[in-house]
Amino acid sequence: MDYQINKAVVIGSGTMGAAIAAHLVNAGLQVTLLDIIPRELTEKEKEAGLTLDAPEVRNRIVRQGFQAALNSRPASFYSKSLGDQIKLGNLEDDFELIKEADWVIEVIIENLKIKQGLMERIDQVRAEDTIISTNTSGIPINAIAEGRSQGFREHFLGTHFFNPPRYLKLLEVIPTEKTLPDVVRDISHFAEYRLGKGVVLCKDTPNFIANRIGFGSGAFALDYILRNKYSVKEVDSITGPLIGRPKTATFRLLDLVGIDVWDHVGSNLTQALPEDDPAMPYLTSDIATQLIKDMVKNGQLGNKTKQGFYKQVKVEGKKEFWPLNLETREYEAPESIRYDSVKKAKDIEDLGGRLTRLLEGDDRAASLIKALLLQGLSYASHCIPEIADTPKPIDDAMRWGFGHEVGPFEIWDMLGIEKAAEMMKAEGFAPAAWVDKMIEDGQKAFYETAGKQKTAVYEPAAGKYIPIPPNPQILILNEIKSDPGKVLGRNTSGSLIDLGDGVACVEFQTKLNVIDEDTINLMDMALDRALEDNLNGIVIGCNAENFSAGANLFGVVMAAQNQMWEQLDLLVQKLQKVNMRMRYFPKPVIVAPAGLALGGGAEITMHGTGVVAAAELYIGLVEVGAGVIPAGGGTKEMVRRIINPPLRTRDAVAFPYFQRLFEQIGQAKVATSAVEARELGIISPCDRIVINRDHLLAEAKREVLHQAQAGYRPPPAEKVYAAGRDVLSGLKAGLYNFKESGFITEYEAVIGSKLIQVMTGGNISQPEWVEEQYFLDLEREAFMSLCGEKKTQERMWNLLQTGKVLRN
Repeated sequence: MDYQINKAVVIGSGTMGAAIAAHLVNAGLQVTLLDIIPRELTEKEKEAGLTLDAPEVRNRIVRQGFQAALNSRPASFYSKSLGDQIKLGNLEDDFELIKEADWVIEVIIENLKIKQGLMERIDQVRAEDTIISTNTSGIPINAIAEGRSQGFREHFLGTHFFNPPRYLKLLEVIPTEKTLPDVVRDISHFAEYRLGKGVVLCKDTPNFIANRIGFGSGAFALDYILRNKYSVKEVDSITGPLIGRPKTATFRLLDLVGIDVWDHVGSNLTQALPEDDPAMPYLTSDIATQLIKDMVKNGQLGNKTKQGFYKQVKVEGKKEFWPLNLETREYEAPESIRYDSVKKAKDIEDLGGRLTRLLEGDDRAASLIKALLLQGLSYASHCIPEIADTPKPIDDAMRWGFGHEVGPFEIWDMLGIEKAAEMMKAEGFAPAAWVDKMIEDGQKAFYETAGKQKTAVYEPAAGKYIPIPPNPQILILNEIKSDPGKVLGRNTSGSLIDLGDGVACVEFQTKLNVIDEDTINLMDMALDRALEDNLNGIVIGCNAENFSAGANLFGVVMAAQNQMWEQLDLLVQKLQKVNMRMRYFPKPVIVAPAGLALGGGAEITMHGTGVVAAAELYIGLVEVGAGVIPAGGGTKEMVRRIINPPLRTRDAVAFPYFQRLFEQIGQAKVATSAVEARELGIISPCDRIVINRDHLLAEAKREVLHQAQAGYRPPPAEKVYAAGRDVLSGLKAGLYNFKESGFITEYEAVIGSKLIQVMTGGNISQPEWVEEQYFLDLEREAFMSLCGEKKTQERMWNLLQTGKVLRN
């Protein structure tokens, strides 16, 4: 990279600006957040005798924006502690800080003249190589840069983040005709590798790609829904995961985006699009426009005002979300809705097969799906070549920006392009002429593939397929496994896969990757093969959304109820042994967790020789919720990590550390990022965090090779601090007070007492350093004892049936 990006200035501390600043801090940048100074005092400031010149007044707006980001849900920061890394300032006193920035991002009001005025000021102070970008969602990028110096325009482009920027993968990069190619290349590389983004290069057209397709199709959807009198609940039950879209479906998504934002973007798009654009009749729909305008007028803006197309109400003390009746405009209790077409299709796992079955239906659900799907495909085709030269940027944008399982042209390939085109014409949604030409020329798909890997995409202007270069940073295990020679072993719970270069990958493949006996056998098989074949090392990871949701709870509770104590005890021993084998294995074993890594999944993570974790990691020892304690080495490992270090200091006071650990395990705390996991001691300061989830397995493989080439040696055996009866008694006294105060139930005190017994090493008279096996035996004994309790079994069944913890 020619441009090094280490310092950033974000201008604008509204919802989006502050969240972008937060994510830049997540990525390790030095960040300054700037905003305007207030024009008048608040009543509170007047009462305090402050003036507009007071520093706390001048930074009030930026401070409020920052505080909102710090307290946002879902969280903008990987950890609240990262908030300390942002410097706050204003556009009068701190404007000169722009001189020191490598990247300046403008995120202010969507007003061309105001943006141009700000760019003029930035142009006067920016360093020669500073990259300047705008986060506008619809104003032409070229217009914002009008009148600026040549150097400014060469380093200026659009970088359109999607909200919330921490979670949504898409970043649209929009260069102008003056932007230097090196700037586009380096900002794109930085966004992918440091910010974890999926970058889509866009043309400077109205609303770029994702919002153009999303709002063009969304406007049709709203018009169709209203004219055909579908209900909010009806639509959302049909247009979510069933058709490959997020759970937010249609109206929950509008509430999330904001009804006022929808109104604003839609109005801008209406003014910017040519009259003959296929979306124009729906963007100007009287019935849809009136609904949106009325809702904005009534303050029904969605999640931000706690009412939009849904309103949260309490019924008998329980939260419910009541949908808006689109005819009466009143909120009503949700009703259960069932359709034959949905019933016939919902269990088909393959999305293409599921959509095909749905399109064959003849009820209201099938009619809605048919209209939305076929209009969406038609509209996407008509946007080529205006917004993109090939289908790929459109598919990428819709997957990464709106969370769709696949993009419109990927759906089209699933359905068969000729068959789908005929259906579209029959329903009045004719595809663009280039699609007809493509079919006439005998082309059967928009993408060429080798196995499951896309190798080329059709470019209509050229009338041919252009190659899609493979990304070596992305390892797709299903693609690798399509070569039978790459599968080194498998059983009912997973596969052992050759990643090349002497590295094998253990891939869990059960539902939610729960851990059962075959999972443990697979890990043992991998370690055996590493020795037999002299491999460089092992990766434990997968492409699935979640690393592991923990032990197979159904198997545990069934074994307990059938009093299969010997088998259950042997299973726990096997998990402990394979974890300890990994910990002291003579070759690197790198665990690559992402998504959920709960209970046993966390225990496996902690016993690897190293961890390369996805930044979006939700990890913790949650066993108490199931009425047991961590018994795969998790309790032992947390004592080793949290208690051992401070207790090596002479006369150190042990109790506060044990109290911290008891609260962490006893309250089943789950880290909501890899950074928080590091703060909780679940992963170490030496373990790596990767923001781009797609790169995780490649980076884990790289870590294996790095450790192997550096001459990896396992750590020496380490003893663990057993505090004994004094700390045990103190913790139990606190537990008793919690029970008597009504904070925990009587049975939760039983579980807590067992946890304390294990954490402290039992009722020994004096503190001592003991072998790890001593703690493992205590873990297993406590686990087996609790499994025999009726109330633990009730907890387990409740978790299995409802997904919720029973406080019995």
